[in-house]
Amino acid sequence: MLENLLTGLPTMLLCLFLQSVLLISTIHYYRRHDNLVNSPSFWSSLWVITGVMLMLLFGILLQIAIWATLFLLLEEFQQFDVAIYHSAVNFSTLGYGDIVMSEQHRFLGPLEAVNGVLMIGVSTSVLMATFHDSLRKTLHARGEDRT
Repeated sequence: MLENLLTGLPTMLLCLFLQSVLLISTIHYYRRHDNLVNSPSFWSSLWVITGVMLMLLFGILLQIAIWATLFLLLEEFQQFDVAIYHSAVNFSTLGYGDIVMSEQHRFLGPLEAVNGVLMIGVSTSVLMATFHDSLRKTLHARGEDRT
């Protein structure tokens, strides 16, 4: 189990760093498009929020690929498509169990699941914050804010 921790924790840290970079980039993207969010058009805000969602989704998919690559390097799987499927099941905490790792590396699955819960939660909070902010600004631009 110690070997799994020494392998899994650096992978989690890499994903945390990547997520942080992408979150900062996402926030910069959102702020750069402030003129669209401050518009009275819901459609312009929708485009900005869609961009935010796509950036966050890209970050999650990239992290799933990082874990899949680790599983390939550890020779748990021979094909990338199997490794990425297994990684996505772990990261999203679905836990189907149709494909399992060897006992030697089995503890990496729960570590990836913890990583996924944290990263998906952070992404959700950023998405909701930008959605709330854009809705507030759009309503203000339309003169419909009640505050």
